[in-house]
Amino acid sequence: MDYNNYKSVDYLNIDEFYSEEHLLVRQSIRDWVNRSLKPIIDKANHEHIFPKHIIKELGELGAFGPYIPEKYGAAGLDHIAYGLIMQELERGDSGIRSVASVQSSLVMYPIYKFGNEEQRQKYLPKLAKGELIGAFGLTEPNHGSDPGSMETRIINNGDYYILNGAKMWITNAPIADIAIVWAKDENNEVKGLIVERGMKGFSTPKTLNKWSLRASETGELVFDNVKIPKENILPNIKGLKGPMMCLNSARFGIAWGVIGAAMDCYDTALNYALERKQFNKPIASFQLQQKKLAEILTEITKAQLIAWRVGVLRNQDKASPAQISLIKRNNVEMALNVARNSRQILGAMGITGDYPIMRHIMNLESVITYEGTHDIHLLITGFDITGIPAFK
Repeated sequence: MDYNNYKSVDYLNIDEFYSEEHLLVRQSIRDWVNRSLKPIIDKANHEHIFPKHIIKELGELGAFGPYIPEKYGAAGLDHIAYGLIMQELERGDSGIRSVASVQSSLVMYPIYKFGNEEQRQKYLPKLAKGELIGAFGLTEPNHGSDPGSMETRIINNGDYYILNGAKMWITNAPIADIAIVWAKDENNEVKGLIVERGMKGFSTPKTLNKWSLRASETGELVFDNVKIPKENILPNIKGLKGPMMCLNSARFGIAWGVIGAAMDCYDTALNYALERKQFNKPIASFQLQQKKLAEILTEITKAQLIAWRVGVLRNQDKASPAQISLIKRNNVEMALNVARNSRQILGAMGITGDYPIMRHIMNLESVITYEGTHDIHLLITGFDITGIPAFK
């Protein structure tokens, strides 16, 4: 199959909003996805295997922490470039985008934003190159949407802290070299810390039997009296504001990424509809199929516009958490609906591994839940509208 025949969706000439640098960055990731990811991703997903060799390739492409300054080994791009990178990666697969999203927004971002210079110099260049892979520990077995009730604890023991607890549903956990972990101290104050692979009492059991994000690694972070050196505490943040800022960055990337999944489903459905014949003519000639295709194109275009607008605001440091929640919720729901409608155009063929749509559907069922569930993002928007917190 020639993946280079892919034609991007740009019904309202949105590319005119992007700089030449944006377009070059997008093309470099698009070419890599077509060349290196598309040919292997269905097999990796089917066999429940993460293609670990791509980590170094993503590092070479500048896909890790692209908005982190160049002095730390990253690309020094803006947030729209980050969004476009996530879009192209998720056109390949949501699980692969998740790997890059976690590395960028949930590991490199907090070290850059909340760490000291020594921590930045120690970790960021290696994370940017893919020489280290990171994970983010916030969600716990008993606390997902309510992270303020976390049970993971650190106790000051003089020269170091003792960490106990567990985190669950953690992307990259089984392969992570470091983890950014959020825990409460003796004063019930949330602190961020860097836990390193090899610390005694730190383990990362793998989550098995997933029907979603099968081409990425998911697991737990388990801490049994782990000694954490005080130099591994992120010094410039305290409270839930820290992990929430990280999640805002991740949610922003997701809102862009899922557009890529929707584009891939649309491209697949359109080409199939033009080639598949019934009643002696292509099914694309029938009104109901044109209705599906027209509605899909419209929804993708709307999602592109709101993602671009919030990208402009984020570059100006004006994007609010509620605005980011809105685009995350809207765009993921859009992508899931697009995938389902695209699958219908393919009929029974849509459920086979010969086409990527069912893989996208399964992946998006996770994406609509993680980094804030669909319902929680609705309530965040509702709180922003009314001033009344319905989730408390």
